[in-house]
Amino acid sequence: MLDTTDTGFIDDPYPTLAALRAECPVLWHDDWGMFLATTHSAVTATLKSRDFGRIWSDFEPEDQMAQVNSLHRNQLMENEPPAHTRLRRLVAGAFGRGHVERMRPRVTALAEELIDAFEGGDIMSQYAEPLPVFVIADLLGVPRTDHTDLRRWSQAIVHLYEPSTTDATKAAAAQAAEEFSAYVRDVVAFREQHPSEDLITDLLTERAEGDRLSEDELVATVVLLLNAGHEASVNAFGNGLVAALEHPDQWRRLVDGTVDVVTATEEWLRFDAPLQLFERTAVADTQVAGVPIAEGQKIACLMGSANRDQGVFGGTADEFDLTRDPNPHVGFGLGRHFCVGAPLARVELQASIATVVRRFPALQLTATRRRPTWVLRGYEAVEVFSA
Repeated sequence: MLDTTDTGFIDDPYPTLAALRAECPVLWHDDWGMFLATTHSAVTATLKSRDFGRIWSDFEPEDQMAQVNSLHRNQLMENEPPAHTRLRRLVAGAFGRGHVERMRPRVTALAEELIDAFEGGDIMSQYAEPLPVFVIADLLGVPRTDHTDLRRWSQAIVHLYEPSTTDATKAAAAQAAEEFSAYVRDVVAFREQHPSEDLITDLLTERAEGDRLSEDELVATVVLLLNAGHEASVNAFGNGLVAALEHPDQWRRLVDGTVDVVTATEEWLRFDAPLQLFERTAVADTQVAGVPIAEGQKIACLMGSANRDQGVFGGTADEFDLTRDPNPHVGFGLGRHFCVGAPLARVELQASIATVVRRFPALQLTATRRRPTWVLRGYEAVEVFSA
């Protein structure tokens, strides 16, 4: 049904996803032992339903994966109310203090600084990857100079989200989690003594004012924000840029200003989704699209499939159209787990797209190399040059 290791599927999963949508809105996957939500309506219903939740299951062996498990158990993405409510309130409250809008000019300035230094070649390593890492580092209050380690640790941990993992993947994630956690604890200890205008200081302040945020929860929250705060942004930029350059008519619309960057960004997120799967567990006997799902059974929401559903996006669902409006994609999720960092991700994408278009209107694609993963869908390299 779905072989996520097949190179043909990784290169272009959308014909297979279309076939699944045509078969049924909700299907059973024997190999994964869970249901698949294939259509926009089934994905939306699942993500909005209180009958489903993010129920974390520890990785084994516990002695090796203890820190990995701690990072997941103690962060909002892997919890349901009341723990999720409390953690999200703390993080959303800090984001709501003007951090995102205050960072907008800094994001734009950083994009311009990075593109000034770009002379052609791989735009991912020179521009797309450092930009969101620097942004989230500034937001949290950690040094930009540590971006290489932050990126390396993040990559090792997020590879666990693929449907199948190996012993080597687990070992690399375990080491990264230990190093990442120790790094964050040092930063937290420093900020306790030297408060500043950053998100870590805000989270510490919230804790000092009577909330029950533990040290493990604080560390897990910071690691989550560093991971989620740049992984999706990097992949969204690369996937969208390749699509735009492979559709010269759409690229010209950006260059000549016939489509605004805000509208274009939503298609950037929809067309080739950087996160292809969200998993949920039934917390009660329920159903989706008329299919019974028992308490404890899992369902995988196929986000990339939902974003290509002709029932919602019409006959142009498989076309890259930067003028698409409205654009009800599910790129940031829905329901109580809607991405708390969505406003920042949009600011980053808008700034990075606008800067590249303005500086390199004649940009051309020369070569690409995809990451060998599907759930986290993106490019390792995107080689370009300006004519």
